[in-house]
Formats: sequence, C-alpha cells, structure tokens
Amino acid sequence: MRRTLALIALAALPVAVLAVFFVLPVCGMVSRGFADGPGAVLSVLARPRVHRVLWFTVWSAGVATALSVVLGLPAAYALHRLAWPGQRVVRAALLVPFVLPTVVVGVAFRQLLGESGPLGFLGLEGTAAGIVAGLVFFNVAVVIRTVGSAWESLDARTGEAAAALGAGPATVFRTVTLPALRPAIVSASTVVFLFCATGFGVVLTMGGLRYSSVETEIYLLTTNLLDLQAAAALSILQLVVVTVLLAIAARVRTTPGVRRSVARPRRPRRQDVPVLIATAALLALVAAPLLTLLAGSLRSGDHWSLANYRALGTPGTALLVPVTSALATSLRTAVDATWMALLLGGLVTVVVTRRSQGRAERRLRGVLDGFFMLPIGVSAVTLGFGLLITLGSFRDSPLLVPIAQALVALPLVVRILVPVLGGVDDRLRQAAASLGAGPLRQFLTVDLPVVWKPLLAAAGFAFTVSLGEFGATSFLARDEHPTLPVVIFRLIGHPGAMNYGMALAASVVLAAATAVVMLLVERLRVPSIGSF
Repeated sequence: MRRTLALIALAALPVAVLAVFFVLPVCGMVSRGFADGPGAVLSVLARPRVHRVLWFTVWSAGVATALSVVLGLPAAYALHRLAWPGQRVVRAALLVPFVLPTVVVGVAFRQLLGESGPLGFLGLEGTAAGIVAGLVFFNVAVVIRTVGSAWESLDARTGEAAAALGAGPATVFRTVTLPALRPAIVSASTVVFLFCATGFGVVLTMGGLRYSSVETEIYLLTTNLLDLQAAAALSILQLVVVTVLLAIAARVRTTPGVRRSVARPRRPRRQDVPVLIATAALLALVAAPLLTLLAGSLRSGDHWSLANYRALGTPGTALLVPVTSALATSLRTAVDATWMALLLGGLVTVVVTRRSQGRAERRLRGVLDGFFMLPIGVSAVTLGFGLLITLGSFRDSPLLVPIAQALVALPLVVRILVPVLGGVDDRLRQAAASLGAGPLRQFLTVDLPVVWKPLLAAAGFAFTVSLGEFGATSFLARDEHPTLPVVIFRLIGHPGAMNYGMALAASVVLAAATAVVMLLVERLRVPSIGSF
C-alpha cells in the first residue's frame, strides 16, 4: 500500500496536467464535432474539397515516404557500417533538417524553387512536387537514424557466411541483410508517413491555398472560415488515423530481428563507392535549401547587405512587434516548455520504469504508461485547436503556449529517458537502500550518473521542438507576443521585398539556433529518432 500511494503521488502532477490541458481539450474537440450527431461528421467528410484534401495528404505522404527510404538507406549504410573521415560531421549535418522548424523548411524551399532561386527554372514553386521535396528533406533523417541504428546492430557473420558460400553483394543484401532490416524499415516508414501527413508548416508555407493537407485544412477552417464543426470533424479523423499508425509502429518496433554486432565499422572498399557518392549527393541536396536561404537573407536588392538582419529590430507593416522581440519570446517560451517537459517527463519516467511488486501495481503502472503516451496520438494542430475551443478563458495566460509546447515535446522526452532509466539494475537501488540511503540519495548515487547525458539530450530536443513549434502555437499565440515561427509565417504572407527579406533573415536565425542545439545533442549519442 505504501508503494502504491508513493506511485500515485508521483503520478499526480503529470496526470493532472494531461487531464486539464490534453484530455479536456481533445474531448471538447470531439464533442464539438458530434454536436449535431454523427451525421454532421459524415456530411463534412462527404464534401468534395475534403476528399481532395484527404487524397493529397495520403499520396503526398506516401510518395515522400518512399523517396525518404530510397535516399536514406544508402546514407544509413555509409554512416553506420563504414568508418571514414568526417563521418560524424556528415551524420550530424543530415540530422539538422529534422529538427528545423517546419516553417523554416517551407521558406527555404520557396527561396530555392522560386523564380529567382537556383532551381527556379524547374518551375516547382507552389507545386505538389515542391511540397514532396520539402517533406523528404525534413524526414530523411528519420530513416537514416532508425535504419542505421538497426544496421550497426546486425550480426555481420551471417552476411560473411553467405558471401563465403559464393553469394554476391546484391544477393547478400537481398537474402540476408534486407530481411533482418525489414522491421526497422517498416517502423521508420510508418513514422515518416506520420510526420509527412502532419507536416503542417511545410504544406502551409509552400502550398498556399492551392494544396492543403488535413492539418492545414483544419487551420484554414478555424482561422479563415470559422467553420469549427468541420475542423473538429477533420480533427477526429486525423486522431483516429494517427493513433492507428502509431499502434502499427509500436507493434513493428517490438518485432525481434537484430542481434548485437560482432564486427566494428570497416573502412570503405571499392564496392562502397556508389553508396558514398549517394550519401554525398544527399548531403548536397540537404545543404542546397539552407545555403540558398542564407544567401537570400544577405541580399538586399541587387547587392549583398545585412539590411534584412538590421530590419529585424524594428516593427513593420506586417508586425506589431520587432522580430527580435519575437525571438526573445520564443526563447523564453522554449525555456519554460523545456523545464515543464523535463519535470513531467522525469516523473513519468520514474513512474513507469520502477519495478512493480504485485499484479495490482503492475497493472496500475501499465495504465499510467498508456495514459502518458496519449499525446503521441494527437497532432499539434489538433491539440492547439482543442485548447482554443475549450480553454478560451485561459487563452490570455502566458503559460498556455509553453504548456502546449511541453505536451508536444513530452513523448520525445519520455522516449529518450525510459530506455535509459529502465535499464538501471534495481538491485543497485536496493543495495543503496540497505546502506541507509533514502530515495533522493539513491537517485543521486545510482540513477543520476547514468541518466544525466540522456537528460541533457532530452532537454535539447524539448528546447528545439518548442523553439520551432508552429502547429499549436499558431492557434494560441497572442498578436502582441508572437513566437518567431508565427512571425515568419506572417511576414511571408504580406507582400513586399522587405517583409520577405526579413522572413529569410528570421528563418536563418531560427535555423541556426536549432542547429547549434542539435549538434550539441548529437555528441551525446541519444537513441534513434524513430524509437518514439
């Protein structure tokens, strides 16, 4: 009974926060969708425009997922099975796009594919192909990290035995390596499809009114058309689909198939040249939008200048506040969201990783674990929309945006910390307790030395997620205190060379801030992105 009460006490705060700021908004959104009965939801889903939105969401996410896998597999092999100079730098560089704010990715591709951009001659600006390219750019890192981690865990002796029996490299890959990697590839593909289908900022920035995904349609229905019931109906559909995809990903992730490697990464051979060339090409494709974004931010008219950056300090016709004030707001919000996510995630991790004694305690921990993972199944746009319609009286609170961003980052924090803290041998804590150490002393002497690096990595991920979060924040941010992603979107939505130049400069500042944090996190060697 004492252990059960302690478990309930630890879980009380995160349970209360999720109940008020997640369950209540989601239930309010569901009830709004069914306000006029199930027939209202079906009538929304029967609209021709909704059919076009659903079809575009499915096929664009499917094509982007396939391209991400095709481009990511060679890089996963080169970065996780081979050893060559500069490997860690390239690996970190290919991770950066995944943590960039989606609105920054959209602006970068608009600059790259625009009429005055290096690839403007292709005519891809504002097209479905351009949106797919942006989604691939954003998500190929998931394939590299997820499949790469599985690849370096494969037992190399199986492939070597097949080669010794006369199988060529292609046969070894098809008959030995690929079957062993299939669970990781399917898991990565599921997660990438989910991210592509919910790529709010990329589609909204690049698609405009011509192309719309489910998330951008929810945003437009809410902010432009004030059709809250239709937005709620689409949110319900998205919630069901996302939950199913995450259940599939979790089921595949538990599929056995890899063993620890017995061979260290080897130096490249002649047959590895095509793979290295493909990796170099992918690096160039990743660098092109970012370099174009940087170059565009340094252009003012026909000459090089820092005018766009100097203009960030003064409000313009499209803004009520200077961009520098928006950056300060983003940083303050990110700090608040980070400590909230770490506090909630730390408590959740302790609750779900302690060894259970008895069936009742084990069942209680299982229920709490499932409850704490609920935010994984809801996109940021749906969460922001739910908070908007259910907690309208709380909207002016400066804590609402950090809380929403903390809930978005919470699953990522938990996925990083749970494998680490769950791997600590409970007998060490029991030994410390037998020597008179209390719970706090046990944590400081047993758990903290193991978890401090992943804790820093979780803080870095939570900070970057908050810094670039756009889906929920676009509903909740106040006009006088916008975050930087919201300001960037407003700038590109207003005509004028100065507004667009300021958007480019602000995007560079935001991209640099997130990239620096994630390059530091990469040195901590956290678990693969696709593991959550």
